[in-house]
Amino acid sequence: MDALEIRKLEGYLRRLFGNARLRVVPRPKKDDSAEVYIGEEFIGVLFVDDEDDERSYNFQMAILGSDLE
Repeated sequence: MDALEIRKLEGYLRRLFGNARLRVVPRPKKDDSAEVYIGEEFIGVLFVDDEDDERSYNFQMAILGSDLE
């Protein structure tokens, strides 16, 4: 992912979730994914999917049982 693509994804996610504090940050040494934060809290990873010559993105977020308590 390049800087322009990351900015577009960040803008989309901010609008979708109504949260201007959401940030999409490039991952060190990886160009097929980016990290997603709300403020300083890491919430998940965005992965690029180029299958079938159509670019899409998968957002993966883990929720720990201890987070629910």
